Amino acid sequence: MRQTTNAIVMIRPVAFRMNEQTAVNNYYQKVLDGLLPSTVNAKAQQEFDAFVEKLRAVGVDVTVIEDSLETDTPDSIFPNNWVSFHENGDVALYPMFAENRRQERREDILDTLEEKGFEITNIMDYTSAEEDGIFLEGTGSLLLDRANGKAYCALSPRADKELFIEFCEDFDYAPVIFEAFQTVDGERKLIYHTNVMMCLGETFAVICADCIDDKKERKMVLDNLKQDQKEIILITEAQVNNFAGNMLEVRGKDDKRYIVMSASAHQSLTPKQISQLENHAEILSSSLDTIEACGGGSARCMMAEVFLSRSPRTLRQKTKINFNKY
Repeated sequence: MRQTTNAIVMIRPVAFRMNEQTAVNNYYQKVLDGLLPSTVNAKAQQEFDAFVEKLRAVGVDVTVIEDSLETDTPDSIFPNNWVSFHENGDVALYPMFAENRRQERREDILDTLEEKGFEITNIMDYTSAEEDGIFLEGTGSLLLDRANGKAYCALSPRADKELFIEFCEDFDYAPVIFEAFQTVDGERKLIYHTNVMMCLGETFAVICADCIDDKKERKMVLDNLKQDQKEIILITEAQVNNFAGNMLEVRGKDDKRYIVMSASAHQSLTPKQISQLENHAEILSSSLDTIEACGGGSARCMMAEVFLSRSPRTLRQKTKINFNKY
């Protein structure tokens, strides 16, 4: 199984703003005072377009989908939370914590990928869990070590333990379960998404071990990474606040590997950490200040990796899925 891919899906925002429904447990979101919503969205679009241009310039295959004004989807720029694409032809659809985020699920996005030759054979639909108040927000909540068959998950209101285990059974991953915390107004609170404090590359792992308060859990997570010969690059909680954990390794032209992150994440790293990362792949960074401030997410959240194989014919049997049941 490949750990990195050359193909990603990104959603260009049309009504980006701070989502009040996600701010209840995403403590990275901020209100940008004095800016009109239209100005916030325009800035986000500029950052998005510049980011896509940088990715395409190094040969990453980026499928850009325009968001629609027909739905209230301020967080559509983060598609990795509602969908994941797998090498066996499976597409997983995930239950989302915020009601207005459930409208981000769009079947036409799958149709677009099929038109590009990607082969979808099966849909794994976990979205009915929303009816029971159970959530698992895609590769925000779960980090997949595809090559070693492990899935890492920091439990939170957006990452349910039982549903995570069900996912691991369906996709044949060994679950690595823990809790990760951040300090908010002097209190330790659960981090909403695993991919904020941890990144898995082919030969390295970036992690804020200090976020895992339980020493046994911390040791268990680090031991798993060591078992798989990952070089562990430790980051601080202050660096997590600059989205240094929210990186993704992708492949560009001639299979060259890149570690993609925001400019703020890059600037927060020490020379030693940069050197460690550059031993594995070239760093590619782009300014995402508005998106990070209002959305509480960063570079990794904006990229839904496509591991589907490519074929000239479509094999998917269309199943009736209510993508927008809310």
